[in-house]
Amino acid sequence: LPFVHKIDVQQGNVITQDMVAQLRRGMDKKKVQFIMGTPVIRDTFHAERWDYLYTYQERGGEVEKRRVTLVFADDKLDHVLGDVKPA
Repeated sequence: LPFVHKIDVQQGNVITQDMVAQLRRGMDKKKVQFIMGTPVIRDTFHAERWDYLYTYQERGGEVEKRRVTLVFADDKLDHVLGDVKPA
């Protein structure tokens, strides 16, 4: 129906290129969490992996999805995987 009001739906962590560009290999978990926020998924069995997910749908249109996975080694950031790449 054309007269039905549809809202924007945003879920998860907002992930921007600027946030990911601030990440550096060797950062500790506290600094990473300050930049990125609390991860959506923090797996109990894989404590060295944090997953950030974000979806956005504007008024019933196409869904925009972003995913970033941060992998740590010895509590330091080792590498970044996902849709948004570091600069």
